[in-house]
Amino acid sequence: MTGLFEAGDIVTWEARHLGIRQRLTVEISRMIEPTFFEDKMLKGAFKSMRHEHHFAEENGLTIMTDLFQYETPFGILGALFDKLYLESYMRKFLQKRNLHLKQVLEGA
Repeated sequence: MTGLFEAGDIVTWEARHLGIRQRLTVEISRMIEPTFFEDKMLKGAFKSMRHEHHFAEENGLTIMTDLFQYETPFGILGALFDKLYLESYMRKFLQKRNLHLKQVLEGA
């Protein structure tokens, strides 16, 4: 895909997590340019997933805030896995990904 995302676009991402190839298909479900967009999982490993991206200008800088909500499958086992491992893993993953995006966008 080239160009910018638009509301209604459907995107499939592929990556390795925990040594397993994962595919996540999301729809850009809402967009308010240039301050907000939301993607929701259509297909993937989570029971459900919703990811908001908020952008604001502060002192000439762009500040991005992510709100990432998900539910794990597999009932109590999924909830236990989430508390023991997944929540921390996802927080670190998003921080690392956002740092990479920042460096690319700032030309570092």
